[in-house]
Amino acid sequence: MVCKLTPSAPRLILFAGHAGTGKSTLAKKALPLIIERTGEDFFFLDKDTVYGAFSAHVMELTTQNPNDRDSPFYLENLRDWEYRGLIDIARENLLLGVNVILVGPFSREIQSGNMFNPEALGVPAQTKISIAWIDLQEQEAKTRMEKRHDLRDEWKLAHWNEYVKRRIEPPQHPLIQRFDNLNFDQANFEKLLNDLIK
Repeated sequence: MVCKLTPSAPRLILFAGHAGTGKSTLAKKALPLIIERTGEDFFFLDKDTVYGAFSAHVMELTTQNPNDRDSPFYLENLRDWEYRGLIDIARENLLLGVNVILVGPFSREIQSGNMFNPEALGVPAQTKISIAWIDLQEQEAKTRMEKRHDLRDEWKLAHWNEYVKRRIEPPQHPLIQRFDNLNFDQANFEKLLNDLIK
C-alpha cells in the first residue's frame, strides 16, 4: 500500500482513557472510517501492542510477575519510559508527514498539557491534534475488566481502591472530545469521528 502523506498538516489523533473503557476497540472501529472520510492513511500505535511483550519481560526479570503493569515499581521504573518511546515513534512519523493514531491511557500526559502542545511534543507546529477521551463508569469498567480475564488487570483488580485514585478526570480543553462508552451509540460515535477530523 502506498501511503498518502500530508506533510503540510499531519494529524495526531489520540484514543485515551482509563483501563477497561474500550479505547482499543473504538480506535480500531474508527480507523477505517477516519481513513474513508479524510482520504488519508494513518499509522496506528497501541501502547499495549508496542510495549506489551517488552514490559512483560522486564517485569518478569525484576518482580517475577510479567503481568505487573500497575504496581509502584512499574509506575516508577517503566511507565513513563513506555510513553516517551510511544511519543517518539509518533513524532518520527509526524515529522515525515505521516498521520498517527495513538491508543493508550495518556492520563498524566494529558493532565500536564503536553499532549495539546506540538512544540512540547516536538512535532510539526501545524500538526492537527485531537483527543478522544473514552468515558466509562468506574463499576462498569471494573466489570468489563473482570470479564475479559486479561492477566495485566490482576494488580488493578486486586488493589482496586488504590488503582481508582488514578482514574482522574481529564482537563476541559477544546482538543478533547469525550465519548461515553457505557451504551454504545452509533450517532454519538459518528459525531465523535467528525469532531476528531474537522
